[in-house]
Amino acid sequence: MDEELRYRGRRITTADLLWLRTRIAAEPGLSRRALSLAVCDAWQWWQPNGTPCDAICRGLLLWLHRGGHLVLPPARWGTRKPWRPRTSPPPVLLDTTPITGALRALQPLTIRQVRRTPDEGLCNSLLAQYHYLGYQQPVGAHLKYLVCGADRPVACVTWASAPRHLGPRDRFIGWSPETRRRHLRFVAYNTRFLILPWVTVPHLASHVLGQMAARLSADWLQVYGHPIYFLETFVDPARFRGTCYRAANWIALGPTTGRGHNAPTKVRTQPVKDVLGYPLTPDFRQRLTED
Repeated sequence: MDEELRYRGRRITTADLLWLRTRIAAEPGLSRRALSLAVCDAWQWWQPNGTPCDAICRGLLLWLHRGGHLVLPPARWGTRKPWRPRTSPPPVLLDTTPITGALRALQPLTIRQVRRTPDEGLCNSLLAQYHYLGYQQPVGAHLKYLVCGADRPVACVTWASAPRHLGPRDRFIGWSPETRRRHLRFVAYNTRFLILPWVTVPHLASHVLGQMAARLSADWLQVYGHPIYFLETFVDPARFRGTCYRAANWIALGPTTGRGHNAPTKVRTQPVKDVLGYPLTPDFRQRLTED
């Protein structure tokens, strides 16, 4: 029986493993990065914007190496600096004078996409300091936004690739497993939404969500080469009611199972959360199910 593995939904067959082992043996001087790029080229593993899926491929190769399925070339790069998790950005000092009053007093709001800009660190630090879940570096496609009003930061919003398995969403869209695999990249997941704690402005949160819905697809197209047709998020009902999402016309899709990511059993290990979604186009179901 052929050996078959799965990594982030991708099938790795015996033929794939044989090809990898042969390539490594044929070029023992190849660096891990060069090997990853060679794999992306051979397997046609590209993002829609033409960029090789290098980070995911390197994760796959390391996973296979640690599992004993192949032996990677020795790592060529290291650091003597003390290790610090990417999920713990250093704190920043800001003016925390309360911002109150009507929304119109803050307008026009400035919403800037800050990933790979000098302000990305500020966004990460604000989330780490003030969001109840802290900050965690997203994996895969993602964008980060800093919202400013009256020349001061007032909110942070981050978006990332959608989770693969999400029953309420899949049933709402009408996805089979195969259809979901082909179209999941057209869904973006709101991983963090933070209104800074010294900001108390009625309707600000729902207004920001509305502004994000109006621009996110175009920004995603510019960075990743394809649009977004549907947005989703989780709300912990033990902490929040999701009022700002509902005020921005997001749709309640149903609760999660509480089994977490790729759970090996059907036992609940995580808090049950509400799943909310927002279609970005009237024909989103057709776009998300067409061949």
